Amino acid sequence: MQTKSNLAFADYSRLIRRMGKDTRLLSTHISLCSALFVCWQKNDFISPFPVTRKQLMAFSRIASAATYHKCIKELDDYGYIRYQPSFNPKVGSLVYWPEVSGDFVSRDKITPS
Repeated sequence: MQTKSNLAFADYSRLIRRMGKDTRLLSTHISLCSALFVCWQKNDFISPFPVTRKQLMAFSRIASAATYHKCIKELDDYGYIRYQPSFNPKVGSLVYWPEVSGDFVSRDKITPS
């Protein structure tokens, strides 16, 4: 019997493979997605989950706030996550991870070349 975490890791693996084929994404996108997965895991795989820019930048080793904002926006635009900014530093922004075996990528706004 598969547990929720086993299914989550399997979906994460598929997501990373899909991201590796997406020519629009850079290593910073992959790194940020990995940081998001860690936060989702720490939140018991419950979606949506709260995140802070400081936390994600530390986990993903992104040094520039501009790069962070560009990547998180593009991950949302490309359908890999759903991002709901809070604009309040004391309240974390919310990230909606694709449901287990779900797929946000179908709402892709830009297709890879």
